[in-house]
Amino acid sequence: MNESLLRELVPAVIGVLVRRGADFAAAEDAVQEALVEAVRGWPDNAPRDPKGWLVTVAWRKFLDAVRADTSRRRREERVDAEPAPDPGRAVDDTLQLYFLCAHPSLTPASAVALTLRAVGGLTTRQIAQAYLVPEATMAQRISRAKRTVSGVRFDQPGDVATVLRVLYLVFNEGYSGDVDLSAEAIRLTRQLAVRSHHEEVAGLLALMLLHHARRPARTGPDGRLVPLAEQDRGLWDTRLITEGIEVLQAALARDRLGEFQAQAAVAALHADARTAEETDWVQIVEWYDELVRLTDNPVARLNRAVAVGEADGPRAGLAALEDLDPSLPRHAAVTAYLHERDGDAATAARLYAQAARSAPNLPERDHLTRQAARLNARLRG
Repeated sequence: MNESLLRELVPAVIGVLVRRGADFAAAEDAVQEALVEAVRGWPDNAPRDPKGWLVTVAWRKFLDAVRADTSRRRREERVDAEPAPDPGRAVDDTLQLYFLCAHPSLTPASAVALTLRAVGGLTTRQIAQAYLVPEATMAQRISRAKRTVSGVRFDQPGDVATVLRVLYLVFNEGYSGDVDLSAEAIRLTRQLAVRSHHEEVAGLLALMLLHHARRPARTGPDGRLVPLAEQDRGLWDTRLITEGIEVLQAALARDRLGEFQAQAAVAALHADARTAEETDWVQIVEWYDELVRLTDNPVARLNRAVAVGEADGPRAGLAALEDLDPSLPRHAAVTAYLHERDGDAATAARLYAQAARSAPNLPERDHLTRQAARLNARLRG
């Protein structure tokens, strides 16, 4: 198979899909999936018309994604029209699909990736960003998962932990990404809480409710991102905060701490502070210590560095960053913030600009660009 030919054909195939009505990002994602199939099938059965084959397969992938997105949006519209959740309501087929995609024949990572793509409606690029891996790597992982379950009967549901991981990532994409999936993730997690008394299900539900409560204050009237410390806390949904804290307290009372409970505890401490200055950063650091102990997750370590910087000063926060990979998403933004607090405006401005170039979405990129411009204007003045 001629890999250089494949690379040469990609721009042209994307152009065809765009002319047919696909937006550029969706076209890129569809072509990426078509390339995965080409790499797998062409060595044994190369098409006579490589470009035509890629256009056909990529267009089919694009239409499949559009149909999945349309179905998801219809579910969300039905959710918006529903009355308040009733704990006694039956679990619908969507949650069952999550369990079936978390098939025992798959590794947890592959099950999560497949479910996010097939049921959650996320693109390969969005899933790759959530996992901190290249898009091509994630495309291969999803493709392998599809091959593994092809011909397998989906009559063996997966475990709760895998489904929780999927719901967590779906909510995160809905909360901070381009596609609004938060309401659907909360709805399904509520249903899961009805059928399972697992304390981590309660921990995840509490985490979602507490984060979702802050959503009205996360952007200004002009669409600009508003950092937590600057948010109008009067816009926070106190009903959701109260519910989230009650759910969390019931979970913590079982004395079987998990990562979602620890994250929810951090969110609860933020929600409990009437002003940013009243935030109990010492307790937040202690909860991040628990979270790092449970997961050793680099993102948790990054967030812990911010909390250390608030509790013990910016230099302590910078010291907490020393063992982390600088290529970690948002590492440059965190480092910039701590340098600014330490009085080093020049370094902070440079790092804010660097962070803006790799921001995962437009609102965050605009926010970081404005931060860099603000400090540069101060330095010139």
